[in-house]
Amino acid sequence: MQIAFTLFKYFPYGGLQRDFLRIALACQARGHAVRVYTLSWQDELPEGFDVVQVPVKALTNPRRYAKFSAWVQQDLARRPADRVVGFNKMPGLDVYYSADPCYEDKAHALRNRLYRLSARYRHFSAFERAVFDPRSHTEILLISAVQQPLFQKHYGTPAERFHLLPPGIARDRCAPPDATEIRRAFRNEFGLRTEDLLLVQIGSGFKTKGLDRSLKALAALPAALKARTRLIVIGQDEPRPFLRQIRQLGLADRVTILKGRDDIQRFLLGADLLLHPAYNENTGTALLEAVASGLPVLTTAACGYAHYIEEAGAGQVIALPFVQGTLDARLAAMLADESARRQWSANGLAFANRADLYSMPERAADIITGQSVE
Repeated sequence: MQIAFTLFKYFPYGGLQRDFLRIALACQARGHAVRVYTLSWQDELPEGFDVVQVPVKALTNPRRYAKFSAWVQQDLARRPADRVVGFNKMPGLDVYYSADPCYEDKAHALRNRLYRLSARYRHFSAFERAVFDPRSHTEILLISAVQQPLFQKHYGTPAERFHLLPPGIARDRCAPPDATEIRRAFRNEFGLRTEDLLLVQIGSGFKTKGLDRSLKALAALPAALKARTRLIVIGQDEPRPFLRQIRQLGLADRVTILKGRDDIQRFLLGADLLLHPAYNENTGTALLEAVASGLPVLTTAACGYAHYIEEAGAGQVIALPFVQGTLDARLAAMLADESARRQWSANGLAFANRADLYSMPERAADIITGQSVE
């Protein structure tokens, strides 16, 4: 089978991009040919992938995406594929991997009427409708159950077109037998004493992930606790607005911002708490990677995967509507309670051993290739 995948941009540290690659590799492992249409590919090319960098330009993203969609349709007319799988909403898809929340719902809930007269709104609304309209044939791979009723509310999409996937974290995120040695070496490398506490925040899109909230919570810690607490932030994003906030809060010696990297597990094993106070997040893969590594989590209920933290007993979830003072108090309490952190860690490791947190790529490949009947 020839399978064509579409996504606007590929870089190795985005959650959507990692999901795409693992699904595409799962399809390839079953003997199917993989063609990828993208505007930008920032990594080595996987062996056997036919990566097509679509040569279109425009002054705005909506116009560029519209040109991308038209170019892909023209190329598919010349070189057909048995399945067209999209990781961004656009017309002509057989399967859509639904990593983004319902745009139409956000446009009505968070924007005014004037916004809905804009060219940007018309573009993204039309591309979303092309996927979710009742007359569309596109099958939808859901990674967050909370989004289905929103899409059905706005579009009336038939329920049978939705397929809820399990999570799909990589098994190499699970704590290895030598986790203690890795933690010790990591903390020595970063100059962390036994009594020091390390927070990590992981994920591209610092604004959406709530980095501003994390910095405020760190600054609000009691003086003695703050003096032995550091925060390392890892992700692909523009750090300058947050570097200004760091200086304003007097945290220059407490916070380090790093670009995306491949050795994330070392940070998960070496840290004392994952801080993830996102404003909105369809899933939150970093939460489950922390659980599998035995790292306690403090997050918000805005994350689609936050319920796993509660089910596992692997940390704490801040309810909505979000209150900064609640985050400040919870962070201080979790850092001060070493016994509770040990219990959250043990609970997370046990949960990762018994729950299916890993099979998303294979399940997605089943549906894409028609090997699964629901």
